Amino acid sequence: MYLKREIDRHLEAWASESGRKPLLLRGARQIGKTTAVRHLAEKFESFIEINFEDDAAFNTVFNGDFDIPKILAAIEFKKRTKIVPGKTLLFLDEIQLCPRAISCLRYFYEKMPELHVVATGSLLEFAFGEIADFGVGRIRNMFMHPMSFAEFVSAMGAEVSLERARDATFASPLFPDGHEMMLDYLKSFLIVGGMPAAVCAFAQTKSLLAAQEQHRDILVSLKADFGKYKKRIPAARIVTVFNSVIDQTGRKFTYSDSKAGLSYAQAKDCATLLEMARLIYRVDSCHANGIPLGADVKANDNKFLPLDTGLYLTASGLDISDWILEPPAKFINRGALAEMFTGHELVKAASPFDERRLFFWHRESRNSNAEVDYVVQFRNCVLPIEVKSGVKGSMKSLRILMEEKNLKLAIRTSEENFGLIDDAVRILPLYFIGEYEDFLRKGSV
Repeated sequence: MYLKREIDRHLEAWASESGRKPLLLRGARQIGKTTAVRHLAEKFESFIEINFEDDAAFNTVFNGDFDIPKILAAIEFKKRTKIVPGKTLLFLDEIQLCPRAISCLRYFYEKMPELHVVATGSLLEFAFGEIADFGVGRIRNMFMHPMSFAEFVSAMGAEVSLERARDATFASPLFPDGHEMMLDYLKSFLIVGGMPAAVCAFAQTKSLLAAQEQHRDILVSLKADFGKYKKRIPAARIVTVFNSVIDQTGRKFTYSDSKAGLSYAQAKDCATLLEMARLIYRVDSCHANGIPLGADVKANDNKFLPLDTGLYLTASGLDISDWILEPPAKFINRGALAEMFTGHELVKAASPFDERRLFFWHRESRNSNAEVDYVVQFRNCVLPIEVKSGVKGSMKSLRILMEEKNLKLAIRTSEENFGLIDDAVRILPLYFIGEYEDFLRKGSV
């Protein structure tokens, strides 16, 4: 069962470009990179796939000099398939296991640019340390993430319902039954998450338990990789920090852990490795003084989000059997789910050619603390996004930030329907937070 992805159209656009560069598709393990490339291969007359994890013998093909005709001849011989530039897609999977092949990518562009070459890897940042010349400017990077909410709804066969829901505006909310339907899908998505194996299991069986079985298998394989991250750091220490991220999701991360015997430096190293492996997203605290937001980040004041809500719930060991029977709105507001989902959707909504950083705003004072969940760039301005639990709340922190920074526009997102609080604050349903730019533009802001 192929699950349609937003990345598909970007891959097809790359394939049709003139003067295209070899493509490096980057992302965490088991998010669908290999499947997406194989789907792209259906557009070609021939397809050659080399997986350096399954067949390490291909490493020797890249051990000599970077003589592209010679390398292609060796691949043709081993694969018994003719390589025809413009008609063949050459796919180098798990390329991080062959650093010489990563270095070779630039030479495909320089010496045979008409050949379509795609490489994927899940631990590429670790391999880059072994490469003297990565070929900056001669390789196209594309970043991939787990499935978004919109992709999930499409996988459930409700693409038409999703399109009709997008007809709503801040001034003209979605009709109540439609809004409730979207909240039902959101509840399912929070439990299932966006890992393709879990989504596929749920789509075929409609069983949340089947999806959680996939989560457990994925978590085992992800943790099995920890020993590959850095030889001098024990895998058990990385597991400890990963579990700490799960426990501290939704609040400022405390690195030192006396119970686990971890110093600040040890925990920091492990968190950095998990971030490099794209298993967690960092959310930095910033002053929100202007664009770019990353120019005034507060050092060592950050949160972390696990890769996926479904993996998070399963890794937490929570018994959600009672939660499943709850109305969608009550479930959505459990723990840090809404805030985590918002961060994920913001990352997934970014261009696949950029890595979106996440920021929040936090002010400490003697009289009161104030915090806004996310601040993003909209056009050339700072846009605060407040994730609310429920439909009530004074939004005191949001108002403080807007007044201090003289901001004229903000978003409140929750299980509420579309709406307008005043001239400045727009209510955007949580399920559409990843599409905030489209709705703001549609509203002529």
